[in-house]
Amino acid sequence: MKPLPQISEAEFEVMKVVWKHAPISTNEITETLTQSTKWSPKTIQTLIKRLVTKGALSYTKQSRVFVYTPLIREKEYIGQKSRSFLARYYDGDIMAMLSAYMEDDKLSESEIDTLRALLAKGSKNRRN
Repeated sequence: MKPLPQISEAEFEVMKVVWKHAPISTNEITETLTQSTKWSPKTIQTLIKRLVTKGALSYTKQSRVFVYTPLIREKEYIGQKSRSFLARYYDGDIMAMLSAYMEDDKLSESEIDTLRALLAKGSKNRRN
């Protein structure tokens, strides 16, 4: 499996829009992002071009409109980033990370309940 491209925070914002709405045109991406950021349409188009160059997006031309689709899956990219974060800050020890979050009261009751459910699901999957 080839490594996923390095994506900046700004490029990630573009990717989130594409992942949510793909296939999506340049105008639709621009319209969405100008509502939630202070970026100019030119800035957004530059970010889109960078993502195409990096191999994160592909496009087709439909008459005079460019339509974009992701070449990487959101879950795969976020999983890579999570593993990178874990390795960098907690020496790959997920227990150390969770302990730090729990000790600092950074996890809500709802998040703890979600973790319990995920652990139960993971435990069931391993048994099957």
